[in-house]
Amino acid sequence: MQHPRDVLLGAQAAFGLLPVCDHYSGVPARMRKSLELQRALTVEFGACVFDVTLDCEDGAPVGAEAEHAALVVELVRDAMAQGDKLPAAIRPRIAVRVHPVDHPAFDGDIDTVIRGAGAMLCHLMVPKVESVSDVERAVAAIDSATQDPAVRALPLHVLVESPAAVHRVFDIAAHPRVQSISFGLMDFVSAHGGAIPAHGMSGAGQFSHPLVVRAKLEIASACHAHGKAPSHCVVTEFRDVAAIEKAARIAASEMGFTRMWSIHPDQIRPILAAFAPSQAEIGVASEIVALAQAANWAPIDYQGRLHDRASYRLYWQILERAHRTGQALPEKARRLFAASLQ
Repeated sequence: MQHPRDVLLGAQAAFGLLPVCDHYSGVPARMRKSLELQRALTVEFGACVFDVTLDCEDGAPVGAEAEHAALVVELVRDAMAQGDKLPAAIRPRIAVRVHPVDHPAFDGDIDTVIRGAGAMLCHLMVPKVESVSDVERAVAAIDSATQDPAVRALPLHVLVESPAAVHRVFDIAAHPRVQSISFGLMDFVSAHGGAIPAHGMSGAGQFSHPLVVRAKLEIASACHAHGKAPSHCVVTEFRDVAAIEKAARIAASEMGFTRMWSIHPDQIRPILAAFAPSQAEIGVASEIVALAQAANWAPIDYQGRLHDRASYRLYWQILERAHRTGQALPEKARRLFAASLQ
């Protein structure tokens, strides 16, 4: 019997396969704690439910960028050594954010990180991308640092942070190496020279100011047009659990984002909960996918409604998201993941 991933065209798009949370840390002690937390939650949920991105940009002390990059490589190698023999579904997912392509430390970051740990990374984050040429600059730097074909295919996640970059975001999303696009809210607001008030950086303002909302929708639309993952920006009120819960739910349910940044460990669980489908949605999706598979993916009647491959794809993606947020799955759905992800 054919597996949903083999028959539902588009079901394996990037936004369906990435964890919904991307946790950033750059201070050495916090990087170590983030990796420890990833291991702990993987055991708890039975899947690697969030990425850890170790930060060479904001995390590196000025003048000590090379030393910081070397430390990041050491942390990646140690973490992956512990998870090397684990099944793919629960193996650590670790990324690195490097400096922007026009920063003096960029080439050093790439050389150190790619040579030292490139084959162990799930992706590389490049900030302040303004155009496709910046993506090409990053690709060329990676290719010059390694001959390994697998590392030369390392996915890039890019951070769009200016009005000009938002204007070009469809072209950026179309690049084959770009897997995800994130929105740099604070830099975007600052780039408007005071035309967007400070409240546009946080709270309700980031979901109400027209220019900010437009930028988010452009990014989400560009990503979905090209099968990439739109990743929502940070919530700076990291001690306010209600704020992160509200922002994550709006990003997930109203703005088309399939992923979100975390900058504090307390933000991870609220993001997972907000992006997770409900148990009712999971139950319906499991029943429809099981009936469709039994019908060899021909159209079916489910509770008086017609379903075919177009809706099957949606319901399979609900189950994918449920798995990647650590939700309990009915037995029929668990069997599908046991067959494909273990």
